[in-house]
Amino acid sequence: MLLRKLSLVTTIAATLANGAYAEEGAAKFGGPEAVPNRIAEDEKNRQQPLKQRLADSGVNLALDYSAIALGANEVLAGTDDTASGGMLRFYGSWDVTGEESANKGSLIWKIEHRHHYGDTGPNFFPFNAGIVGLEVPPFSDQGGRLTNLYWKQQFNQGKATVMAGFLDATDYVDIYAVASPWTGFVNFAFSTGTTTMALPGDAALGIAGATMLSDNFFVIAGITDMESDPTKPFEGFDTFFNDGHHFKSVELGWTSNQDSIFVDNIHITLWDSDESNMLNQNEDSGVNISASKMYGSWLPFVRAGWSENGSLLGIDKSVSTGFSYYGLGKETNNLGVAINWADAGAADDQVTLEAFYLMKLLPFWELTPDVQVVANPAANPAEDQILIVGLRTRFIW
Repeated sequence: MLLRKLSLVTTIAATLANGAYAEEGAAKFGGPEAVPNRIAEDEKNRQQPLKQRLADSGVNLALDYSAIALGANEVLAGTDDTASGGMLRFYGSWDVTGEESANKGSLIWKIEHRHHYGDTGPNFFPFNAGIVGLEVPPFSDQGGRLTNLYWKQQFNQGKATVMAGFLDATDYVDIYAVASPWTGFVNFAFSTGTTTMALPGDAALGIAGATMLSDNFFVIAGITDMESDPTKPFEGFDTFFNDGHHFKSVELGWTSNQDSIFVDNIHITLWDSDESNMLNQNEDSGVNISASKMYGSWLPFVRAGWSENGSLLGIDKSVSTGFSYYGLGKETNNLGVAINWADAGAADDQVTLEAFYLMKLLPFWELTPDVQVVANPAANPAEDQILIVGLRTRFIW
């Protein structure tokens, strides 16, 4: 199996020890929902004296509430044609050591409550319509749960980072700017792994690291627990060491600007996952490729994934392309349009088109209408296409 004999812990340690490239300024590793990046983005152009005083002392706090409602024009017999759910998140960071330098040591956390408003949750709603895929995967009915609790240590003037503890793999694996289901595309086809990657759950015990190899090249690697349960996170110490079912990844990438790695980014990700009893998934491995580049207000992207077994959703090949346009109508607004092709094992390939428009109506309120058209839904051959409309909102403190 791909990467089976690769020890990522050794790779991380050796890369960092053998001289990562260093100059002034810290590289901004992590995707848009990594806690430090989410807080920094939300605090742009906002005046909050209390939060600023806390930030000056090394403590950054954030609270948000998100909700989404979805409806489809056609569904399978006996299933609901609407779904809705919400999520409360409390997250933050505490700079414990090296606060005045680029080599900070920080405690990062994120605690959530995820809930449905009715019988059907948004995350598995596509199956009601016979679509193979996921919508806003985080919007489940798990209730109270942990997503992050880890130590983040920067080295080499911030050019290298190691994270250890309870991790969310989507914070560092195959990231790009509009992967967030809170602020970007709703359909998982346009998110981490492009529906082919057999990802672990959140609050997965493990270690990950990243370092700049030069002005432009970087490497990111990690190993986490495939049996993680975010509602019982501390059982991860037993499952990580005793069950030995792990998710491993290595990513080599290029960026034109290390301050915005998830915007100007070309990378190839090799990944390998062991079987997971918790997720009812078989072992798998694969390759993902992603390219995005900012041109003024435009961010075009192309992303593709291949997996050996298609163990996540039965999709072993997937390609997505599209763009995001920042500042449409208002500086803080964002338009996204994308199309995905997926080999889901049906007679005809499943094709998904999605468009969303995020509007920041107030400094603390975002509203995002979303429209999707799915042609040849893989599990509903009686329908040529399905229309899904959605409305997402987020309140930020």
